[in-house]
Amino acid sequence: MTIAIVNIGQLVTVAGSSHPRVGAELSELAIIEDAAMLIEGDRITTTGEYSSLKSEIPAGATVIDAKYRCVTPGFIDAHTHLVFASNRAAEFEQRIAGATYQQIAAAGGGILRTVALTRAASEDDLLAAARRHRDWMLRNGTTTIEAKSGYGLDRDTELKMLRVIRRLNDEGPARIIPTLLAAHTVPPEYKDRRAEYVRFVSEELIPEVAKLGLAQYCDAFCDDHAFTVDETRIVLTAAKKHGLKIRVHAEQFRSGTGADLAAELCAATADHLETVTEETLQHLRASAVQPVLLPGSVFALGRTQYPPARKMIEAGLAIVLATDFNPGSSPVPSMPFMLSLACLQMGLSPAEALTAATINAAHSLGLGAEIGSIEAGKQADFVIHEFTDYRELAYFIAAPMRPRVFIAGREVNP
Repeated sequence: MTIAIVNIGQLVTVAGSSHPRVGAELSELAIIEDAAMLIEGDRITTTGEYSSLKSEIPAGATVIDAKYRCVTPGFIDAHTHLVFASNRAAEFEQRIAGATYQQIAAAGGGILRTVALTRAASEDDLLAAARRHRDWMLRNGTTTIEAKSGYGLDRDTELKMLRVIRRLNDEGPARIIPTLLAAHTVPPEYKDRRAEYVRFVSEELIPEVAKLGLAQYCDAFCDDHAFTVDETRIVLTAAKKHGLKIRVHAEQFRSGTGADLAAELCAATADHLETVTEETLQHLRASAVQPVLLPGSVFALGRTQYPPARKMIEAGLAIVLATDFNPGSSPVPSMPFMLSLACLQMGLSPAEALTAATINAAHSLGLGAEIGSIEAGKQADFVIHEFTDYRELAYFIAAPMRPRVFIAGREVNP
Protein backbone atom coordinates (compact mmCIF):
# COMPACT_ATOMS: atom_id res chain seq x y z
CA MET A 1 0.00 0.00 0.00
CA THR A 2 1.16 3.51 -0.83
CA ILE A 3 1.12 6.23 1.82
CA ALA A 4 1.39 9.83 0.68
CA ILE A 5 2.36 12.55 3.13
CA VAL A 6 1.20 15.79 1.47
CA ASN A 7 1.14 19.51 2.23
CA ILE A 8 4.47 19.40 4.06
CA GLY A 9 5.47 23.01 4.63
CA GLN A 10 9.11 22.19 5.32
CA LEU A 11 10.54 18.71 4.65
CA VAL A 12 13.91 18.51 6.39
CA THR A 13 15.41 15.50 4.64
CA VAL A 14 19.05 15.66 5.89
CA ALA A 15 19.70 13.69 2.68
CA GLY A 16 22.63 13.67 0.33
CA SER A 17 25.66 11.96 1.86
CA SER A 18 26.63 8.38 2.63
CA HIS A 19 29.05 9.25 5.43
CA PRO A 20 28.78 10.95 8.84
CA ARG A 21 28.58 14.73 8.47
CA VAL A 22 31.52 16.94 9.46
CA GLY A 23 32.30 20.65 9.26
CA ALA A 24 29.99 22.66 7.01
CA GLU A 25 28.10 19.48 6.07
CA LEU A 26 26.46 19.55 9.50
CA SER A 27 24.39 22.52 8.37
CA GLU A 28 23.26 21.02 5.06
CA LEU A 29 19.70 19.91 5.79
CA ALA A 30 18.48 19.55 2.17
CA ILE A 31 15.12 21.16 2.94
CA ILE A 32 12.25 20.88 0.46
CA GLU A 33 9.49 23.49 0.78
CA ASP A 34 5.83 22.72 -0.03
CA ALA A 35 6.75 19.06 -0.20
CA ALA A 36 5.33 15.56 -0.31
CA MET A 37 6.67 12.09 0.43
CA LEU A 38 5.60 8.70 -0.89
CA ILE A 39 6.00 5.49 1.10
CA GLU A 40 5.58 1.85 0.03
CA GLY A 41 5.38 -0.60 2.90
CA ASP A 42 8.02 0.52 5.38
CA ARG A 43 10.22 2.34 2.83
CA ILE A 44 10.40 5.85 1.48
CA THR A 45 10.15 5.79 -2.31
CA THR A 46 9.99 9.44 -3.36
CA THR A 47 10.37 12.95 -1.94
CA GLY A 48 9.91 16.25 -3.70
CA GLU A 49 7.72 19.26 -4.24
CA TYR A 50 4.06 18.38 -3.82
CA SER A 51 3.13 20.04 -7.11
CA SER A 52 5.49 17.66 -8.93
CA LEU A 53 4.43 14.51 -7.06
CA LYS A 54 0.65 14.90 -7.20
CA SER A 55 0.40 12.91 -10.39
CA GLU A 56 2.42 10.03 -8.91
CA ILE A 57 0.02 9.38 -6.03
CA PRO A 58 -1.92 6.26 -7.06
CA ALA A 59 -5.65 5.87 -6.63
CA GLY A 60 -6.39 4.18 -3.32
CA ALA A 61 -3.30 5.54 -1.59
CA THR A 62 -3.59 6.54 2.05
CA VAL A 63 -3.15 10.31 2.10
CA ILE A 64 -1.97 12.07 5.26
CA ASP A 65 -2.20 15.86 5.32
CA ALA A 66 0.78 17.41 7.13
CA LYS A 67 -1.07 20.75 7.24
CA TYR A 68 2.00 22.71 6.09
CA ARG A 69 3.98 21.70 9.17
CA CYS A 70 7.63 20.71 9.47
CA VAL A 71 8.67 17.08 8.94
CA THR A 72 12.05 15.74 10.08
CA PRO A 73 13.67 12.32 10.43
CA GLY A 74 12.95 10.58 13.71
CA PHE A 75 15.50 11.25 16.41
CA ILE A 76 18.12 8.57 17.07
CA ASP A 77 19.20 8.48 20.71
CA ALA A 78 22.62 6.85 20.58
CA HIS A 79 23.39 6.69 24.32
CA THR A 80 20.82 5.63 26.93
CA HIS A 81 20.54 3.53 30.06
CA LEU A 82 16.94 2.63 29.29
CA VAL A 83 16.51 -0.38 31.61
CA PHE A 84 16.58 0.12 35.36
CA ALA A 85 14.41 -0.35 38.43
CA SER A 86 12.81 2.47 40.47
CA ASN A 87 14.58 5.87 40.59
CA ARG A 88 17.11 7.96 42.51
CA ALA A 89 14.93 10.94 43.39
CA ALA A 90 16.46 11.06 46.89
CA GLU A 91 19.92 11.61 45.36
CA PHE A 92 18.49 14.34 43.17
CA GLU A 93 17.52 16.07 46.41
CA GLN A 94 21.00 15.45 47.87
CA ARG A 95 22.68 17.05 44.88
CA ILE A 96 20.46 20.10 45.20
CA ALA A 97 21.66 20.34 48.81
CA GLY A 98 25.28 20.32 47.65
CA ALA A 99 26.46 16.71 47.49
CA THR A 100 28.53 15.81 44.42
CA TYR A 101 28.00 12.82 42.14
CA GLN A 102 31.29 11.36 43.40
CA GLN A 103 30.36 11.86 47.09
CA ILE A 104 27.03 10.11 46.62
CA ALA A 105 28.73 7.20 44.85
CA ALA A 106 31.35 6.90 47.61
CA ALA A 107 28.58 6.63 50.21
CA GLY A 108 27.03 3.62 48.43
CA GLY A 109 24.60 5.56 46.28
CA GLY A 110 24.82 6.34 42.61
CA ILE A 111 25.11 3.43 40.21
CA LEU A 112 25.32 0.87 43.03
CA ARG A 113 21.94 2.00 44.40
CA THR A 114 20.34 1.25 41.05
CA VAL A 115 22.29 -2.02 40.83
CA ALA A 116 20.72 -3.26 44.08
CA LEU A 117 17.22 -2.32 42.93
CA THR A 118 17.68 -3.80 39.46
CA ARG A 119 19.07 -7.07 40.78
CA ALA A 120 15.96 -7.43 42.95
CA ALA A 121 13.49 -6.66 40.14
CA SER A 122 11.90 -9.34 37.98
CA GLU A 123 12.44 -9.39 34.23
CA ASP A 124 8.79 -8.52 33.64
CA ASP A 125 8.98 -5.59 36.05
CA LEU A 126 12.07 -4.28 34.28
CA LEU A 127 10.32 -4.66 30.93
CA ALA A 128 7.35 -2.63 32.17
CA ALA A 129 9.66 0.13 33.45
CA ALA A 130 11.68 0.18 30.23
CA ARG A 131 8.51 0.32 28.16
CA ARG A 132 7.43 3.40 30.11
CA HIS A 133 10.79 5.07 29.48
CA ARG A 134 10.64 4.18 25.78
CA ASP A 135 7.18 5.68 25.49
CA TRP A 136 8.43 8.98 26.93
CA MET A 137 11.04 9.00 24.18
CA LEU A 138 8.56 8.09 21.45
CA ARG A 139 6.34 11.00 22.46
CA ASN A 140 9.31 13.31 21.91
CA GLY A 141 9.98 11.96 18.42
CA THR A 142 12.70 9.39 19.14
CA THR A 143 12.38 6.36 16.88
CA THR A 144 15.67 4.47 17.49
CA ILE A 145 17.30 3.97 20.90
CA GLU A 146 20.66 2.56 21.92
CA ALA A 147 20.18 0.85 25.31
CA LYS A 148 22.88 -0.34 27.72
CA SER A 149 22.95 -2.91 30.46
CA GLY A 150 25.21 -2.06 33.40
CA TYR A 151 22.90 -2.05 36.42
CA GLY A 152 23.43 -5.74 37.07
CA LEU A 153 27.20 -6.18 37.34
CA ASP A 154 26.66 -9.92 37.74
CA ARG A 155 25.94 -12.61 35.19
CA ASP A 156 22.25 -13.15 35.89
CA THR A 157 21.21 -9.49 36.03
CA GLU A 158 23.27 -8.38 33.04
CA LEU A 159 21.71 -11.16 30.96
CA LYS A 160 18.29 -10.24 32.37
CA MET A 161 18.71 -6.62 31.29
CA LEU A 162 19.85 -7.63 27.82
CA ARG A 163 16.86 -9.97 27.47
CA VAL A 164 14.58 -7.05 28.40
CA ILE A 165 16.20 -4.96 25.66
CA ARG A 166 15.67 -7.78 23.17
CA ARG A 167 12.01 -8.19 24.20
CA LEU A 168 11.41 -4.46 23.91
CA ASN A 169 12.96 -4.40 20.45
CA ASP A 170 10.94 -7.42 19.35
CA GLU A 171 7.64 -5.89 20.45
CA GLY A 172 8.39 -2.57 18.68
CA PRO A 173 7.65 -0.04 17.47
CA ALA A 174 11.01 1.58 18.30
CA ARG A 175 14.26 -0.04 17.19
CA ILE A 176 16.42 -0.78 20.26
CA ILE A 177 20.16 -1.35 19.83
CA PRO A 178 21.66 -3.45 22.69
CA THR A 179 24.98 -2.64 24.38
CA LEU A 180 26.70 -4.62 27.15
CA LEU A 181 27.97 -2.29 29.89
CA ALA A 182 29.02 -4.72 32.60
CA ALA A 183 32.12 -2.54 33.05
CA HIS A 184 30.02 0.29 34.48
CA THR A 185 31.52 0.24 37.95
CA VAL A 186 33.00 -2.38 40.26
CA PRO A 187 30.21 -4.21 42.17
CA PRO A 188 30.40 -4.28 45.97
CA GLU A 189 31.20 -7.99 46.17
CA TYR A 190 34.34 -7.35 44.10
CA LYS A 191 35.38 -4.18 45.93
CA ASP A 192 38.75 -5.63 46.95
CA ARG A 193 39.07 -7.91 43.89
CA ARG A 194 38.96 -5.52 40.95
CA ALA A 195 41.20 -7.65 38.74
CA GLU A 196 38.96 -10.64 39.28
CA TYR A 197 35.89 -8.68 38.19
CA VAL A 198 37.66 -7.43 35.05
CA ARG A 199 38.65 -11.06 34.32
CA PHE A 200 35.03 -12.23 34.83
CA VAL A 201 33.66 -9.61 32.42
CA SER A 202 36.36 -10.20 29.81
CA GLU A 203 36.70 -13.97 29.92
CA GLU A 204 33.24 -15.17 30.95
CA LEU A 205 30.47 -12.62 30.43
CA ILE A 206 31.54 -11.11 27.11
CA PRO A 207 31.96 -14.51 25.40
CA GLU A 208 28.56 -15.66 26.70
CA VAL A 209 26.76 -12.49 25.63
CA ALA A 210 28.38 -12.66 22.19
CA LYS A 211 27.45 -16.34 21.77
CA LEU A 212 23.83 -15.62 22.74
CA GLY A 213 23.67 -12.63 20.37
CA LEU A 214 22.33 -10.38 23.14
CA ALA A 215 24.46 -7.32 22.34
CA GLN A 216 25.85 -5.55 19.29
CA TYR A 217 28.17 -3.27 21.24
CA CYS A 218 30.26 -3.38 24.39
CA ASP A 219 30.82 -0.21 26.43
CA ALA A 220 32.97 0.57 29.47
CA PHE A 221 33.08 3.50 31.87
CA CYS A 222 36.66 4.76 32.08
CA ASP A 223 36.87 7.12 35.04
CA ASP A 224 38.44 7.58 38.47
CA HIS A 225 35.39 6.04 40.21
CA ALA A 226 34.90 3.34 37.58
CA PHE A 227 37.67 1.62 35.56
CA THR A 228 41.23 2.59 34.74
CA VAL A 229 42.49 2.91 31.18
CA ASP A 230 44.32 -0.42 31.48
CA GLU A 231 41.25 -2.19 32.87
CA THR A 232 39.07 -0.69 30.16
CA ARG A 233 41.54 -1.83 27.50
CA ILE A 234 41.28 -5.44 28.74
CA VAL A 235 37.47 -5.37 28.60
CA LEU A 236 37.16 -3.72 25.20
CA THR A 237 39.91 -5.80 23.61
CA ALA A 238 38.01 -8.91 24.69
CA ALA A 239 34.82 -7.48 23.23
CA LYS A 240 36.47 -6.89 19.85
CA LYS A 241 37.90 -10.41 19.92
CA HIS A 242 34.38 -11.80 20.29
CA GLY A 243 32.88 -9.70 17.52
CA LEU A 244 31.28 -6.91 19.51
CA LYS A 245 31.72 -3.32 18.35
CA ILE A 246 32.85 -0.90 21.05
CA ARG A 247 31.85 2.38 22.63
CA VAL A 248 33.56 4.14 25.55
CA HIS A 249 32.38 6.41 28.39
CA ALA A 250 35.39 8.73 28.41
CA GLU A 251 36.71 11.95 29.95
CA GLN A 252 33.52 12.98 31.71
CA PHE A 253 35.21 14.32 34.83
CA ARG A 254 38.94 14.30 34.03
CA SER A 255 41.04 14.28 30.88
CA GLY A 256 43.14 11.21 30.22
CA THR A 257 40.34 8.81 31.07
CA GLY A 258 39.61 6.83 27.96
CA ALA A 259 39.36 8.97 24.83
CA ASP A 260 42.86 8.14 23.60
CA LEU A 261 42.05 4.49 24.25
CA ALA A 262 38.93 4.87 22.10
CA ALA A 263 41.16 6.14 19.31
CA GLU A 264 43.70 3.35 19.86
CA LEU A 265 41.01 0.67 19.60
CA CYS A 266 39.11 2.42 16.76
CA ALA A 267 35.91 2.50 18.80
CA ALA A 268 32.67 3.48 17.14
CA THR A 269 32.20 6.26 19.67
CA ALA A 270 33.71 8.08 22.62
CA ASP A 271 30.92 9.41 24.83
CA HIS A 272 30.80 12.40 27.24
CA LEU A 273 34.19 14.11 26.56
CA GLU A 274 33.51 17.14 28.73
CA THR A 275 37.21 17.35 29.65
CA VAL A 276 38.80 16.16 26.41
CA THR A 277 41.92 17.94 25.17
CA GLU A 278 42.49 19.32 21.66
CA GLU A 279 45.35 16.87 21.15
CA THR A 280 43.06 13.94 21.89
CA LEU A 281 40.43 15.34 19.51
CA GLN A 282 42.99 14.94 16.73
CA HIS A 283 43.53 11.31 17.74
CA LEU A 284 39.77 10.67 17.62
CA ARG A 285 39.61 12.26 14.16
CA ALA A 286 42.47 10.13 12.86
CA SER A 287 40.67 6.96 14.01
CA ALA A 288 37.21 8.08 12.78
CA VAL A 289 35.76 7.84 16.29
CA GLN A 290 32.48 9.74 16.63
CA PRO A 291 32.03 11.86 19.76
CA VAL A 292 28.66 11.33 21.44
CA LEU A 293 27.86 14.50 23.38
CA LEU A 294 25.57 14.26 26.39
CA PRO A 295 24.60 17.74 27.59
CA GLY A 296 21.73 16.35 29.65
CA SER A 297 24.12 14.85 32.19
CA VAL A 298 26.01 18.15 32.53
CA PHE A 299 22.73 19.98 33.03
CA ALA A 300 21.23 17.47 35.48
CA LEU A 301 24.40 17.32 37.59
CA GLY A 302 24.43 21.10 37.87
CA ARG A 303 27.82 21.34 36.20
CA THR A 304 28.94 24.04 33.79
CA GLN A 305 31.66 22.33 31.74
CA TYR A 306 29.96 21.14 28.56
CA PRO A 307 31.78 19.21 25.84
CA PRO A 308 33.76 21.52 23.51
CA ALA A 309 31.48 20.93 20.53
CA ARG A 310 32.76 23.79 18.39
CA LYS A 311 36.36 22.61 18.77
CA MET A 312 35.22 19.16 17.72
CA ILE A 313 33.56 20.54 14.60
CA GLU A 314 36.69 22.57 13.80
CA ALA A 315 38.73 19.38 14.21
CA GLY A 316 36.57 17.61 11.62
CA LEU A 317 34.73 15.26 13.98
CA ALA A 318 31.28 13.83 13.19
CA ILE A 319 29.52 14.78 16.41
CA VAL A 320 26.43 13.03 17.79
CA LEU A 321 23.85 14.25 20.32
CA ALA A 322 22.17 11.87 22.79
CA THR A 323 20.32 12.04 26.10
CA ASP A 324 22.35 9.71 28.37
CA PHE A 325 18.92 8.94 29.88
CA ASN A 326 19.54 7.24 33.24
CA PRO A 327 18.20 7.38 36.81
CA GLY A 328 21.11 9.30 38.30
CA SER A 329 23.05 11.80 36.25
CA SER A 330 20.60 12.40 33.39
CA PRO A 331 16.94 11.55 34.02
CA VAL A 332 16.17 13.32 30.74
CA PRO A 333 14.40 11.37 27.96
CA SER A 334 13.82 14.31 25.58
CA MET A 335 15.91 14.72 22.45
CA PRO A 336 14.38 18.15 21.66
CA PHE A 337 15.70 19.35 25.02
CA MET A 338 19.16 18.05 24.01
CA LEU A 339 18.93 20.23 20.90
CA SER A 340 18.13 23.26 23.08
CA LEU A 341 21.09 22.56 25.39
CA ALA A 342 23.39 21.96 22.43
CA CYS A 343 22.49 25.32 20.93
CA LEU A 344 22.47 27.37 24.13
CA GLN A 345 25.35 25.75 26.03
CA MET A 346 27.63 24.30 23.32
CA GLY A 347 27.20 26.84 20.55
CA LEU A 348 25.71 24.56 17.91
CA SER A 349 23.32 25.97 15.34
CA PRO A 350 19.84 24.38 15.19
CA ALA A 351 20.84 22.72 11.91
CA GLU A 352 24.05 21.25 13.35
CA ALA A 353 22.18 19.96 16.38
CA LEU A 354 19.50 18.30 14.26
CA THR A 355 22.09 16.60 12.06
CA ALA A 356 23.92 15.33 15.16
CA ALA A 357 20.66 13.87 16.49
CA THR A 358 19.65 12.13 13.26
CA ILE A 359 21.99 11.04 10.46
CA ASN A 360 25.21 11.27 12.49
CA ALA A 361 23.62 9.32 15.32
CA ALA A 362 22.52 6.70 12.79
CA HIS A 363 26.09 6.32 11.51
CA SER A 364 27.40 5.93 15.08
CA LEU A 365 25.19 2.83 15.37
CA GLY A 366 26.14 1.46 11.96
CA LEU A 367 22.71 2.35 10.56
CA GLY A 368 23.48 5.32 8.34
CA ALA A 369 22.32 3.49 5.21
CA GLU A 370 19.02 2.50 6.85
CA ILE A 371 17.73 5.44 8.91
CA GLY A 372 18.59 9.00 9.95
CA SER A 373 17.45 10.87 6.85
CA ILE A 374 14.38 11.10 4.64
CA GLU A 375 15.33 9.74 1.23
CA ALA A 376 14.39 6.97 -1.16
CA GLY A 377 15.18 3.47 0.04
CA LYS A 378 15.40 4.26 3.73
CA GLN A 379 13.00 3.13 6.42
CA ALA A 380 10.16 5.60 6.83
CA ASP A 381 10.95 6.88 10.33
CA PHE A 382 9.85 10.50 10.54
CA VAL A 383 8.05 13.06 12.66
CA ILE A 384 5.34 15.56 11.69
CA HIS A 385 5.88 18.40 14.15
CA GLU A 386 3.34 20.93 15.42
CA PHE A 387 5.34 23.84 14.01
CA THR A 388 6.45 25.00 10.58
CA ASP A 389 10.18 25.71 11.06
CA TYR A 390 12.76 23.15 12.26
CA ARG A 391 14.50 25.81 14.36
CA GLU A 392 11.53 25.78 16.72
CA LEU A 393 12.69 22.37 17.98
CA ALA A 394 15.51 24.02 19.90
CA TYR A 395 13.87 27.42 20.33
CA PHE A 396 10.77 26.39 22.30
CA ILE A 397 12.58 24.91 25.28
CA ALA A 398 10.87 21.92 26.92
CA ALA A 399 7.57 22.80 25.24
CA PRO A 400 4.86 20.10 25.58
CA MET A 401 4.78 19.39 21.87
CA ARG A 402 2.65 16.59 20.47
CA PRO A 403 4.27 15.48 17.21
CA ARG A 404 2.92 12.72 15.00
CA VAL A 405 5.55 9.97 15.06
CA PHE A 406 5.95 7.37 12.31
CA ILE A 407 8.17 4.28 12.41
CA ALA A 408 8.51 2.05 9.35
CA GLY A 409 5.67 3.99 7.74
CA ARG A 410 3.19 3.45 10.55
CA GLU A 411 2.01 6.07 13.01
CA VAL A 412 2.68 5.20 16.65
CA ASN A 413 0.65 6.44 19.60
CA PRO A 414 2.49 5.65 22.85
